[in-house]
Amino acid sequence: MNIRIRPIATISFVILALGLAWLVALPLWLDGGLGNPLAGVLLPAMMFTPAVAVVLVMAMLRPVPRGERLRFLGIWPLRPAKRVIWMLVIGWLVPPLLVALSILLAAALGFVQLDFAFSGFARELEKALPPGTPLPPVGIVVAAQVATIPLAALFNGILAFGEELGWRGWLVPALRPMGTWPTLVLSGAIWGVWHSPVILLGYNFGRTDVTGVLFMIGGCVAWGILLGWLRLRSASIWPAVLAHGALNAAGGLIVLFAAAQPDLALAGPLGVAGWIVVAVVVVVLVLTGQLRRQPDLAGSAVPPTHSAPAAP
Repeated sequence: MNIRIRPIATISFVILALGLAWLVALPLWLDGGLGNPLAGVLLPAMMFTPAVAVVLVMAMLRPVPRGERLRFLGIWPLRPAKRVIWMLVIGWLVPPLLVALSILLAAALGFVQLDFAFSGFARELEKALPPGTPLPPVGIVVAAQVATIPLAALFNGILAFGEELGWRGWLVPALRPMGTWPTLVLSGAIWGVWHSPVILLGYNFGRTDVTGVLFMIGGCVAWGILLGWLRLRSASIWPAVLAHGALNAAGGLIVLFAAAQPDLALAGPLGVAGWIVVAVVVVVLVLTGQLRRQPDLAGSAVPPTHSAPAAP
């Protein structure tokens, strides 16, 4: 059963997701910005606004029959199981590797100076803790941080689900009749704009003007292509959820290895260095035909020119 989402449903979802994000972030704008004591609660809560927007659109406009909703959103069923499992493994392990490569590239391009004695991180750690707090050797702290990334990816995936249900669960199949590339680029750009309420407060890049939003859009388009590919290739939302969680878990790696606070718009995984690394991966996917090999998303209409037989 092919389901073509009406434009009003897609537009309503985007407006609701963006509007709810601003609503959740409003207390930060009214008092203290990112220093507001509620920031630790409001930032994770904002991650669930795309999921709330999906629920509201489904309830009010009913664009997808009730019995088809889990399939349309890529939540269930998980089949063919072998392909979904392989995509889950890729989503879990590859983003931290790409983040690490972006750090090395940033150093090669002169965006950041690396310090494998971790003195810069040690200084930042001392600032964040009360004076006199006993600490183990900084190398042990760094090793523990790196070693826990796979586990942290699973935890971050719980929060990332709130976003992914909206962006890759709903928006990608809703836009898919436009074609693969317009779908991936537009969904990524909307994802970037959605971050505006906190980006304009200095989150991620420390920039409180439109340049911060533009850098975030660039990062979300780049990474959104990879997350969207996981969704299209697996016909499941879960590889993208895990990949998003893994990206968030590894996003702070550069702070561990930088000699001084880097410009994350250039050196961070969502900045220029990250764009370049992801672009190389995307080129490889294109050259190997991976972006053409898409199973039918359950219930999602797609032009014949963008479909291909599913691989076993």
